[in-house]
Order: sequence, then structure tokens, then C-alpha cells
Amino acid sequence: MPTLEHNGFVAMFRDNPRLAPHFLEILFHLELPRYSTVRVVESSLDQLIPVEFRADLVLELLSETGQLVLSIILEAQRDVDPRKLYSWPVYVVVVRAQKECPAIVLVIATDARVATWAAEKIDLGLGLGSVQPLVLGPSIVPEVTTEAEAKQETELAILSAVAHGNGPNGLAVVFAALAGLGQLDREHAAAYFKIVYNALREPMRRALELKIMEQPTEAEDDTAFSEFLERIADHRAQVRELKDKRAMLLRFLARAGIATGEEDRARIQACTDPATLDRWIENVIGARTVTDVLT
Repeated sequence: MPTLEHNGFVAMFRDNPRLAPHFLEILFHLELPRYSTVRVVESSLDQLIPVEFRADLVLELLSETGQLVLSIILEAQRDVDPRKLYSWPVYVVVVRAQKECPAIVLVIATDARVATWAAEKIDLGLGLGSVQPLVLGPSIVPEVTTEAEAKQETELAILSAVAHGNGPNGLAVVFAALAGLGQLDREHAAAYFKIVYNALREPMRRALELKIMEQPTEAEDDTAFSEFLERIADHRAQVRELKDKRAMLLRFLARAGIATGEEDRARIQACTDPATLDRWIENVIGARTVTDVLT
């Protein structure tokens, strides 16, 4: 199921199509064919095959004369998924056949384990051909630690904060990303802030909050820091609300004598919709089984 991080990263490259070729040049040091424009095209790749294949995003690089010179198939990957080792080559072959141009797969994987898996060369059979995904992971994305660099490369700073925010230089990386967010409109800044904050583990979250609180007096009046503090407070309030509702539901189930299995409890703990939890709590009244409740 798509997550905020997944959708946020895809939207980042959709809103700024030139970002993908820019990263290919500065991070992978690839010499791209000469192009003047980048356009977002359909992500459905099912025109030539009976089974539907859908990439997260497809970008096309066009020359000054309008000739298509490169297609970039972008995938945001949060977990290891062996099925992608079969679908990614399909994406490349279908786009290449349809558009009659070179095609590559660019994977966003900010988790080191997932990035290592995704970067493996995909053998098409008997070692006679292969597809090599390019992966924006912790080993490729640098640690952006200065405000100046974050403001110049804001999207890179966001990727850096997610990939390295829990590392030894985590606070510097996250603070740089926050500085970069100040240049964006409220909607995008709020979404990216939540992505970065959600990627941080609890010790780093607390360290970040303490660091923000300790800023000099002149920073306390800074609108950006005020907004970050408000977002942190709102996020914590939402987390507490969800935690309380889950605990209440489990108590009601126990008091009603309704048995719950490991999968049922995992489903309850994974629920992030307050309205759904409220409905389940109400369903306990008169229910006989956990199935009656979790509907």
C-alpha cells in the first residue's frame, strides 16, 4: 500500500521533472544525451502486453527538435520486493519498444538494506543480458549538512535527511533539510517535513526537538522554526490519540471476552485512521467475534 513517503517522493519528481536527470548527472556522474525539456508521461506500461504493469512515474527527455532521447522509469521502493526483479526489466523493454529510445530504471530507496537489494544487476537469463537499476540510496545520496547547500538543492537535502537522519550526523542533516524547506510553499513544506520526521527514530526525534527549543532567541521568532514546532506538536498529538484509541479498543475487546489473534492485534496497531478505530470501538458492543468488530 502506498505510504506518505512513497507518494511524497513520486510527487517530488513529478512536480520537478528536471530533478531526475539532474541527479543522474551530479550523483551518478552520467553523461546524458543533450536535451532541452523533460516531460511527465503516462505510467501505465500495458499497451504491448496483456498484463498491466504500472510504474510510479515515467519521465522523458527531449532534444531541442522534440526528439525523445531518454526515458527514465522512476520507482519509489520502501521494502524488498522480489517481484520487482521481474517487472523492472519489463518496464525498460516496453518503454524502449514503444518510444524507440534508451530507457533506464531509477529507484528511490532511502533504506540501506533495500537500496543494496535494488542495486543488484538483474540477469535476464543465462548471463546473456541484464538490466542495471540505478538507485538513489544512502551510499549515493550525500549527507547535506549546510544550510547553503540545502537551499540550493532542497530535494536532495530532503532525501539526505530521510537516508541519513538517524546517523552520526543526523541532527546536522535534518537541520539543513529544515532550512531548505523554508523556501517551499506551505503545502509542500508540511508534507516533506512529515516525511522527514516520520523517518526519524525516537531518540533522534527527541534530540531534534530539544535542539530546536535551544535555538537562540532570534531563531525563536523565526516563522519556519515556529511552524516546525507546531508540526511536531501536532504530530505527537496525533500519535498519542492513535495510541490511546488502540489501547482502548484492546481493553474493550478483553473485557467483552472476545479473543484476538496475533494478526488481529497487528492490524489494530497498524491502523492510523482515528475514524476507523472509533468505528471498531463502537462495534465491540454486541459483537461476538473479532471479525464482527474489525469490519
